[in-house]
Amino acid sequence: TIEKLERIEPPTRHELKAKFQFPEPPRTSRVVAELHDVTAGYDDTPILTGVTGAVERGDKLALVGPNGAGKTTLLKLISGELRPVFSPSSHITVFGKERWNVWELRSHLGIVSHDLQHEYLAGVLAVNVVLSGFHSSMDTWQHQVFSDVQYQKAQETMDMLGVGALQERPFGTLSTGEQRRLLLGRALVNDPQALLFDEPTSGLDLRASFRYRELLSKLMRSGTTVLLVTHHIHEIPSEIQRVVLLKKGAIFADGSKQEMLTSEKLSAVFDYPLHAMAHNGTYQVFPADEGDAV
Repeated sequence: TIEKLERIEPPTRHELKAKFQFPEPPRTSRVVAELHDVTAGYDDTPILTGVTGAVERGDKLALVGPNGAGKTTLLKLISGELRPVFSPSSHITVFGKERWNVWELRSHLGIVSHDLQHEYLAGVLAVNVVLSGFHSSMDTWQHQVFSDVQYQKAQETMDMLGVGALQERPFGTLSTGEQRRLLLGRALVNDPQALLFDEPTSGLDLRASFRYRELLSKLMRSGTTVLLVTHHIHEIPSEIQRVVLLKKGAIFADGSKQEMLTSEKLSAVFDYPLHAMAHNGTYQVFPADEGDAV
């Protein structure tokens, strides 16, 4: 007879802590992530080349650039999902450390991405999506134990995000916007030191997109460190203070939102004549009319 195979999950952060006693990253450190002369890619194809930069605690930062510029690759380097090409001159530190167990590192980062949404099975209950954030796992598993405090925290987080009534609903029956809120709850439930968003409003309609942006704004106003990847300029919340423009695997420019989101710089980074306009701290971009100065 053929026995049913059980899905094997990697060890949880709690199991790793119990076995190896990993130290907490120092919350007094001002630097969340620092990269020096980093090159990274997939197989033999480089995506980022010679990148140097830092993210400080409290930063509200947007990574902006065309598809293939290296925005998602940069997030994966910070989260430990991707390792850089070895070079004696290059290094990456996250919370002051070069070497991390990847599962332990992710317990200190809240990650929301389009890819993550597709990794959850349709039958997973909504409440379990949020609870899984305590273990940095996909779904909850029989060997995982949750305390009353953790259940309460999951409920409070879902209520805060407006999805508290969906606890027993299967993930696959929910709208894209509701699913994305649950993933945000998964990211928040562990009180992470930084939040990484990779195209968080991708696939959302206008109403859901703007409501999600309101949630991000609220988090940033509370002091949360945020790294937001997008190529949709109008989806950048007004609270974003710093913008890094990426082009062809390199940092094209880095500075304040007002300095970076100009017609001239956006036209150059997207290789297309664009006209940027500011309104109440947010920006819109239009094709430049003939004769417009960019």
